[in-house]
Amino acid sequence: MQSFLELAEKRQSDRMYNDQPVEKEKLERILEAARLSPSACNGQPWKIIVVDNFELKNKIADATSSKALGFNHFTKQAPIHLVIVEESTNFSSKIGGLIKRRHYPDTDLGILASHITLAATDEGLGSCVIGWLNEKKVRKLLKIPASRRVALLILLGYPKAAHREKIRKSITDIVSYNIY
Repeated sequence: MQSFLELAEKRQSDRMYNDQPVEKEKLERILEAARLSPSACNGQPWKIIVVDNFELKNKIADATSSKALGFNHFTKQAPIHLVIVEESTNFSSKIGGLIKRRHYPDTDLGILASHITLAATDEGLGSCVIGWLNEKKVRKLLKIPASRRVALLILLGYPKAAHREKIRKSITDIVSYNIY
């Protein structure tokens, strides 16, 4: 079993996937890790739509790419797209957010995405979080109510490329103690 630090070091945004399908058991464990994600006041403001139908997945991929800007041209390669929809949160989280002028579901969805991507890495899968998307098209394709926000898309699949060495700022550049 790998340590959390080893898992965090392995996790990367994969932009090339091979044709190998993702086993149902692995997907179920990833979704269970997502279900267990913490959220503000346990609001759990999310719904995950698993898109594994080939034609639908490719239509969703088209709604996440831009030829003109060169964004996300790789999304059709991934066999599974998880569409993360922001749902209403509970009363406590809403009130706390109003008082503190924070939209806690944004943080909650970030935590959810981290759980999903780290669980995917633990299962030997690659992942990539996509924020660039045509929300209106995705909403129409998946029959998502207009009152809901499509927050993210997470690709899952077996990566084609090797693990890359991480390039990160030094710990002293990002951490301070007791003062900015």
